[in-house]
Order: sequence, then C-alpha cells, then structure tokens
Amino acid sequence: MRHTDQRPARAQEIPTHLAPTDRPSRILHITQPVEGGVARVVTDLSRAQLADGLHVTVACPGGGLAPAVQELGAHVRHWHATRAPGPTLLQEVRRLRRVLSEVRPDLVHAHSAKAGLAARLAVRGRIPTVFQPHAWSFEAVSGVAASLALKWERWGARWADQVVCVSEAERVTGERAGVRARWRVIANGVDPERFRPAAMGAVRAGIPLLAGLGDHAPLVVCVGRLCRQKGQDILLAAWSAVVRQVPGARLVLVGDGPDAPSLRGLAPEGVLFAGATDDAAPWYQAADLVVLPSRWEGMALAPLEAMACGRPVVITDVDGARESLPPGQGPVPPEDPAALARTIAGLLRDPARRESLGRQGRHHVLTAHDVRHTAGAVADVYRELLADGSGAEGESASIGAHATGSASVGHAPYGELTEYRKSILT
Repeated sequence: MRHTDQRPARAQEIPTHLAPTDRPSRILHITQPVEGGVARVVTDLSRAQLADGLHVTVACPGGGLAPAVQELGAHVRHWHATRAPGPTLLQEVRRLRRVLSEVRPDLVHAHSAKAGLAARLAVRGRIPTVFQPHAWSFEAVSGVAASLALKWERWGARWADQVVCVSEAERVTGERAGVRARWRVIANGVDPERFRPAAMGAVRAGIPLLAGLGDHAPLVVCVGRLCRQKGQDILLAAWSAVVRQVPGARLVLVGDGPDAPSLRGLAPEGVLFAGATDDAAPWYQAADLVVLPSRWEGMALAPLEAMACGRPVVITDVDGARESLPPGQGPVPPEDPAALARTIAGLLRDPARRESLGRQGRHHVLTAHDVRHTAGAVADVYRELLADGSGAEGESASIGAHATGSASVGHAPYGELTEYRKSILT
C-alpha cells in the first residue's frame, strides 16, 4: 500500500546521495553519551552529511561533542539527559519532544541505549527513525536491570524503521535475544588521513608524559573509557606478568571514566594514566602495541584507529571486537589475564611480527573500515527511508529478517503516521 503523502515522489531524484529537490533533508542525531566512540561516530556522520548538503542537528547533553559538531556547521540543541535511565526519564522525553517540535526533522538517528530509549518514546514511529545501539543495553547490566533492558529493546524495536548494527555479531545478539527488527549491518569506520602512521620517536618526544622514555622502551597503550566494559582491570592484572617477561615495559591508560579511582588503586608501579584526550592519534603512533581487553563491544573504534596508524592491536574475543581484525589475526580469550600477558609479552619481544601486523592492519582499515564507506552506507539507509517508495504494504511481515537491503518506506511529517508505521505499531 502506498501512503498518501502529498509531496512529489523523490525516489528517482536521489540516485546516489541524499539530495532532495525542494529543500535539504533535516537529519536529527540524538545521542547520550557525548564522549568516546559514539561521539566520534556522530561527528564523522555529521561531517559527511553536511558535505552532502543536508541540514544536520545534534541533540545532546553538554560535553565536547556539541562544540565539535557546531564547528563543522551542524546545529545543536541542548538535551539534558543522564547517561543511564532513571527517575528523570519522563522529563527527558518531554524535553526531546520540544526539540522535535522545534527542529521538525525528516529523519531521526538515535545513538546508543539511552538516546535510543528516549528518542523512540518521543517519536513513536511518527517519522523515520534509525536506532544504532553501539552495543546492546542488556549486555551492560545484570539481574533485574538486564531483564528490563531486554524487554524494552524487544518492545522498542517497533518504533525503529531500521536498526543499524556495527557488526554482524551485534545483529545476531539482538536477533537471538528476541529483538525483531529491520536490520542493517554497517561496520564502524575511521578516517585514515587523521589516523595514519608516524615516526614513533618524534611522536613520543612531543608527549610530555613520555618525556625521557626513549625511542626503544617497550610501550603498550590502552585507549578507552575507564569502565568495566573496556576491561582495563584485566589488563592491570596481567601487567606484572608482562613486565617480568619484558623488563622496562610501560603501560599507558588513555581515557577517563567512573572506574578511574579503582584502577589507579590497582595499578602496579610504572603504569601511567594520561586522562581523557580529544585526539588519541599521537598515543597510537607512540605505541609499540595497542591493547583493548573489553568484556563486550559493538565494534570499538580504538583498534581500528590504532590499525590505521600502522600499529598492531590485541583485543579480546568478544562479539564485535573479533570482526574488526584483519583475516588471519586472532583475538585473545576475554577476562584471562594470563593469556593476555602471554600475547602482549610475545609481541613486545618480536618487532618483526609487530611491523607485519601493523602493515596488515593499515591495509585492512583502508579496504574495509574507511569512514567514507561507513557514511555512504548510512546515507543509503537514509535515502531508502526518505524516499517515496512503494512496497510498504506487508513490510511488517518481514520484520525479523536479516535484510541485505531495505525496502523503501514512505515519509510523513512529525505527528502523522504512514501506513507502514501504522502496521508496525499494531
């Protein structure tokens, strides 16, 4: 059934990019958190979409993301929201509805669990909605909280025209958990011009924290939010064994987060804490080896950024993470300090192997994880959802199928429902 929107059909007018003839499409990104990998994804997408001539607005709490996207030319709407669901959720949804009324977007793209919760409650299928979990909420908690998160994700999927997963493993996890959605897998990408190889000695000389370290001191770097997900405690548990096998090795944790105080208490002598940074590239370039011992992931950006800089990476064998590695490179078992220590020490003692892995990693990023490919794939999703396409009748019957391409879905102004959206809400 074709919907009855009175605007002229645009499907044939948008052959490769989003370029409506009447006015630029209004894209509203909604995100909480505002730091780390999610913020970088939103920034990269905003940059690409602005370059394509779209009207881009980002709704987010305060933090480094807002000025970053403003500098690119995006509009920003302050949306006060906590990182986790809580008693203020209703107020946050109301605030978001006001933002929607002001911006009147043609499409909403909600990033991560909290924004995905509030955005879908605020929109409720009335305009095209993309939800990108960036790792599932029910994996981040346990007990009653996990049960509630899973129930919500199953229920809330009806209010997403497309669920974009950053890895096939993330999609499979959602599907096996009973989340019935229209899926699209779009792997994370990074900018290979920003993250590129550089002379290690020169980079180290420019980082005050590494003053006096020298060009040849073995250096391991871990970049990520200091929290349970990223597993820095596992790396610290492994570090004494690394130093016994590689005397003089140093470890730097780059990032900040709720576990910073406890991690400082666990850290053996010689571990350095760099704090948060707006530019992790020098840290990758200064490292002999980059490690991310995560407990769970969607698909972390840090290993991709490190490989783009020509540095070898060690990651744990968790969903999403293993898909970021080049063919033939294997992860280490999760939550296994002994295995992690053996792998790190072995690579620190083998410079030829590190150099080979670094070359392979750079090539892998250029061919499979260039941010331009990611932005183009997201543009394809937007184009399909915004197009005045046919085939809406019966779309609800395909929910839960692993779509390699998505049927076009009609668009309606905020507050109205297309026939497709009526079908998935009933």
